[in-house]
Amino acid sequence: MSCIESEERVSTTSARLGVGSWIILIALVSVLFAACVVGYLGWRLADGVDVPISGYVAMVAGVIASLAVGFQLRHSSSTAAEKVMMNPPVLIIPDFKEHGSPSNRPD
Repeated sequence: MSCIESEERVSTTSARLGVGSWIILIALVSVLFAACVVGYLGWRLADGVDVPISGYVAMVAGVIASLAVGFQLRHSSSTAAEKVMMNPPVLIIPDFKEHGSPSNRPD
């Protein structure tokens, strides 16, 4: 298909969101709002509390570990997708002359 043919195509679907999309969007925005409220309340309740250096070290280590796991998952998923695209599936037909047919196996 050339660029000219693809430009001539007209979309018949509406760009509006369906009911399911709105439900998912409202649920995600609600979770975001709840997380912000919990974060704000936690920030206000922890006012005046001193955090030791070990607490900050543990927080930085957790952030670095989370990022490392996320980067590794992203890398492995893209590598797997690339491997599938580079190597299409191949049908392997067994050689029955060398091994005999599956129904004539010696027991």
